[in-house]
Amino acid sequence: MRNPFSKTYEPEELRMFDFLQGIKFFELLKQQELARFLPTMHERKYLRDEVVFFSKDPSQALYLIRKGQVDLTIDLSENFETIMQLKRGDAFGENSLLENSKRTYTALVSSDEAELLVIPQFALLEIFENNPKIKAKMMTSLAEFYNANNQRLFRSYRESFGFFSLRQMFE
Repeated sequence: MRNPFSKTYEPEELRMFDFLQGIKFFELLKQQELARFLPTMHERKYLRDEVVFFSKDPSQALYLIRKGQVDLTIDLSENFETIMQLKRGDAFGENSLLENSKRTYTALVSSDEAELLVIPQFALLEIFENNPKIKAKMMTSLAEFYNANNQRLFRSYRESFGFFSLRQMFE
């Protein structure tokens, strides 16, 4: 039997919960935890070749892709090299979950248009401060994300026959 005192959600909220639970950083959260993020989100639309943020910018928001494609790039002298292409249901700007961090890559819209949900860092940190369980779950997801990135980096290094110095990463 359903608890008559439990919160019921509107169909649009339920659709948003399904969308959020498909994103790495929100996958461990329950509906009532996800509901805390809804009032903090706002939608931004971008066009092809618009920069969402540049490498070394302060990390001021987490971005969730609702529509379109975003390329994560690194600066190599005069050029940008794409390191990852993201699409609907992907998130980027994950270091906004950490205080006082800077962007490690540039995010560039590569589709004709993109719709992104933006969660400002101050809102994330406020939710974390008031909800330690949400913070713990999201930090677990962030650690898993970074661990998977390290595994990909090491695999790439092995497959490139050591053409770059991995030791520099740890110095």
